[in-house]
Amino acid sequence: MPDEEGLIIGRNAVAEALKSGREIDTLFVARGERSGSIGKIIGQCRELGVPVKETDPRKLDKICSGGNHQGVAAFAAVHEYGTVEDMIKKAEEKGESPFIIVCDEIEDPHNLGAIIRTADACGAHGVIIPKRRGVSLTYAVGKVSAGAVEYVTVARVPNLASELEDLKKKGFWVYGADMGGKPWNEQDYSGSVALVIGSEGKGLSRIVKEKCDFIVSLPMKGHINSLNASVAAGILMYKVTENRHTG
Repeated sequence: MPDEEGLIIGRNAVAEALKSGREIDTLFVARGERSGSIGKIIGQCRELGVPVKETDPRKLDKICSGGNHQGVAAFAAVHEYGTVEDMIKKAEEKGESPFIIVCDEIEDPHNLGAIIRTADACGAHGVIIPKRRGVSLTYAVGKVSAGAVEYVTVARVPNLASELEDLKKKGFWVYGADMGGKPWNEQDYSGSVALVIGSEGKGLSRIVKEKCDFIVSLPMKGHINSLNASVAAGILMYKVTENRHTG
């Protein structure tokens, strides 16, 4: 369940938030509810690309802790989303080759927050997340990032596979972190880099993996055959940074 910070309850409150230009992360609507202003709110959110999720009225009651939601509630994003173009421009302004982290269906806000925090620490130019699968810029993510969301551009895209194809057309090399790949420390990470981190349970999705130019793997010498997503991301981010600074 999403965290309660950033929760906007009720038709008027949500409508005013949209009117003011506040960045809305997700809209929740009670299943079958379309009366009054709800239809207009849904239409506005879809125009803005905000995910609209129909949910059982009892679940919406629980999300709103019994508050009078009138069939609708929204979660505000902890920070405004940027674009991939913003990331590339940031790299150009610094005279650096772009380095972008791509999160393939990361579901745990602690993992995404930690990835954003490490991205800031190692000088990555941005983080890409999917619009409809995986955690987004919730207040919990912002808290775990320790303020890094204020400095790291996060873009939310409708289709990760298509986005990776676009990055490749722009001259990026796409590296996916998954089992069975080339050892992480034997890869050259020079040039424009997109590093793809898979979800906690499934790793890289099939279609995203197919779009990667290289698969890189971390050695597993213990009894557990995988690392926490944000830990793996941190190790690889710093390897990419080291390679780019010394290569």
